[in-house]
Amino acid sequence: MARNTYGLDLGSYDIKVYDKKQDVIWKEKNVIAVKDKRDIYAVGDDAYRMYEKTPESIEILFPMKEGTITGFTNMQFLLQNLIKGGRQFSNGSEYVVAVPTDVTKVQKKAFFDLVIHSTARAKEVNIVERSIADAIGMNIDARNTKGTFVVNFGGETTELSVLAGGGMILNRLLPIGGRNYDKAIITLIRNSHDFLIGMHTAEALRRRFEIFKADSDAAFMVAGRDLITGVPTQKAISINLVRAAMKDSLMECIHAIRSLLDRTPPEVRTEIRKSGLFLTGGVADSAGLDTYLEKNVGIPVRTAVNPDICAVNGLKKIILSKDLRQLAFSMLDDRYRWMS
Repeated sequence: MARNTYGLDLGSYDIKVYDKKQDVIWKEKNVIAVKDKRDIYAVGDDAYRMYEKTPESIEILFPMKEGTITGFTNMQFLLQNLIKGGRQFSNGSEYVVAVPTDVTKVQKKAFFDLVIHSTARAKEVNIVERSIADAIGMNIDARNTKGTFVVNFGGETTELSVLAGGGMILNRLLPIGGRNYDKAIITLIRNSHDFLIGMHTAEALRRRFEIFKADSDAAFMVAGRDLITGVPTQKAISINLVRAAMKDSLMECIHAIRSLLDRTPPEVRTEIRKSGLFLTGGVADSAGLDTYLEKNVGIPVRTAVNPDICAVNGLKKIILSKDLRQLAFSMLDDRYRWMS
């Protein structure tokens, strides 16, 4: 029986998988629920549905933080137990894994080790820089581009990457993502309204509001707890409050984009000013974000179709193309052998 090949994009909040044999892409939450600090109670989407709703005996854990693996054992268990609707990883398969751009080789090696030492008994594991996978996913010729600027707005990080001449010439990983925006929304609502909402509610506010487009008078009723009376209730939250909560983190991303552009070689920067910024990642589909960035950075901005799965779409194309396969490499190559 022919071996299967999988593409893995391991994000801080979502695991995206391409299954070559089934020719499908699927997602699962990167979460694990542990009972009494020792027993696995639930994984993936099932565990995430329990977030902020569990008794003290059950702890919800996120095995990744800011794009890197922080709970290796939990991450490995989660990966090898991601079975949903009959999907699972088969033994002896090949894997192509997207890794964050601006992390150390040792941290990249952790992604390699995660898969190669799992019970899936991988035959081969290759890694691809996530920015390269994003570019391929947007149909950009990553090997021949004269200048491309990719911005991946993720769950806990924002990855900035400048590509040219077949590789990445500049990059930066910011510890800012959807979770930061949600925490800021919670904090501002608590301070201004003495009203406590959870992360799920904050995320829903961020996604339901057309933050950068909607009428400034818009408001949504949300459930939470009045911090003065201690009673669960509902309050109307305005779009202006959500915008204000997100502004500082967004401006930090904008300053970082400008800084990276300033450091970019002149010929490459000229090309980027013509082609613009390319947005990917789960936060990139926020309505009007492209217009907001274009106004503040001063160059065109384009958002990928289905930006949350853009990188895994790129992995799919790399897996299916003999030419693009050259963009993936093994950490067992001679230049990485010292880490084996």
